[in-house]
Parts: sequence; structure tokens; C-alpha cells
Amino acid sequence: MLRSDLARPAHEVAPTLLGARLTHASADGAVTVEITEVEAYSGETDPASHAHRGQTARNQVMFGEAGHLYVYLSYGMHWCANIVTGAAGQASGVLLRAGRVVDGLELARQRRGTTVPDRSLARGPACMTQALGIDTGLSAADVLAGPPLSLDSGRTIEPSVVAAGPRVGVRLAADVPWRFWIANDPTVSAYKRNPRAEPPAPLL
Repeated sequence: MLRSDLARPAHEVAPTLLGARLTHASADGAVTVEITEVEAYSGETDPASHAHRGQTARNQVMFGEAGHLYVYLSYGMHWCANIVTGAAGQASGVLLRAGRVVDGLELARQRRGTTVPDRSLARGPACMTQALGIDTGLSAADVLAGPPLSLDSGRTIEPSVVAAGPRVGVRLAADVPWRFWIANDPTVSAYKRNPRAEPPAPLL
């Protein structure tokens, strides 16, 4: 995968990441996840984006070069990982929501728990980072530069099996259909609408 592939608007990049493979080579070993579900955020024009109110110490990675990882703590408990997209300064990104562990299965099981079904090892953004061993220490890492993180194109997903719908759990701009997933894939997470979600608003 080339940097130019990611240096486009997030909602255009997001479906192209389905089928791609993200690998984290850590001291414990390597785990590779094939991406099956993603969610796009367009930055300062998107009320649901962390970058909506401008650059901060937390989100500054999003304002940089495409192809870097933006990792944040969700609800004070779980790490979530985004691949930065678009041109530098625009702060768009794609949240990695779910995937299938295709390499390093035993290590992923150790991290997630031996009773967790294989289909659920990376099912959901927090589960995915846990299976991969990703935390804030990898925020700003370049996924196109090689170890410890590497993003490869993986297998081609036909457009006919790519589904799209509203984003999960966000309160603002929740109905924007920028969640993309491989239809009927068992590793895709369940849709949950935020009960406090406000009516849809157009994105600029």
C-alpha cells in the first residue's frame, strides 16, 4: 500500500482498507489482523471527529502525514486505533473497528483470553488493539515504514460485498453512513446507536 492511497478523504480511503492486513511485531511476537470493519472521520468539518475543535496535544497526530497511527483511550479504559488519512493539516482518519486474526493466533489468544472465540479476538475497536498489542506508545507510528507496524494491501474485497451504514456510538453526526464492513463477515462488530445521538446534520 502506498502513502498516496491513504492521502485522500477518509470516507474514500475507508472501504479500500477492508481486506488489508495490519501487523504489529512486538517483543512478544507478531500478530496480523485482516481488517473487516472501519469507520471514517473527516476532521474539523466532522462534529464526531476528535479534530472537530482543532489541533490539541491529544489529536496532533491526525494533522500530520497520512499513514501514521492515531491511538487514543476510549472511556478511560480501552485503546482505539485510527489510520491518518488525507493531506497533512486536514486531520481526517479511519477508525479500525474489527478484523480477523490471520497470523499470531496464539499470542492474540493470550492477550484476549483463551475462552474468547477466534471470531471475536479482534471484533470491536478495543478488542482489535488488544489482540494486536497496540497502545498509546504506538501513536504516531508509521504503518507504511515497516516494523513495528506494517500495513499491507492484503486481499481484494469486491465492492458488491462492502456494506455501509451509520457510525457506532457517536452522539453527533451519528447517521453519516461512513461505517464500512465486509457483509456477512462473522468478525464484524454489532451496530450500536448512541441513545443520545442527535438528528443527522450535513457534512461540509
